[in-house]
Amino acid sequence: MSFSKKEQQKLEEHVRLLRNCRKCPLMHPPVVSGGPVLSRVLLVGQAPGDKEPLLGRPFAWTAGKTLFRWFEEFCGTSEECFRSSVYMAAVCRCFPGKIPAGGDRVPSPVEVENCADWLTQEIQILRPGLVIPVGRLAISCFLPAEKLEHMIGRPFQASRAAVSFDVVPLPHPSGASPWHRKEPGKTLLRQALGRIAAHPVWQARG
Repeated sequence: MSFSKKEQQKLEEHVRLLRNCRKCPLMHPPVVSGGPVLSRVLLVGQAPGDKEPLLGRPFAWTAGKTLFRWFEEFCGTSEECFRSSVYMAAVCRCFPGKIPAGGDRVPSPVEVENCADWLTQEIQILRPGLVIPVGRLAISCFLPAEKLEHMIGRPFQASRAAVSFDVVPLPHPSGASPWHRKEPGKTLLRQALGRIAAHPVWQARG
């Protein structure tokens, strides 16, 4: 399914407004966006880390290297091709900051709610056929909370803003999480990526 010029203009204006958002006083701007990529495939992360605002794109650091290695190995898609053919969103679009112990702060429910409308608008504009939420927080935006071993590797259906789509969750590629590096995570991750690679919307992107 192709996009109209009107949809392209709507997405470009949406991204322009998104990049100017300053709703959350504890967040650290600028907003991180993958740009107005017209796609029926939507990837949804949790929130940028501290390097992404400096580099100006989502998944630009260590977790991103792991994520794009997965897609190259199991889906035959390079990082460059992925970024140009998949719309990259997130639960929250600004870096939340650090906690005293040194890790990244988890966005608050209010911050998640403040950012939720941006995601809803993107779904309305793009009408995705395949949504790929990465990590527990992103998965919880579309599906009831379950253990990862009950979510990863399985296809689901969901809807938002009167748009229905398939959902294939992925674990977060963070180096701090060993889940995807040991069983059953390794096998379930391969199954999930195989489902993505075989999905007709994935195959038709770009």
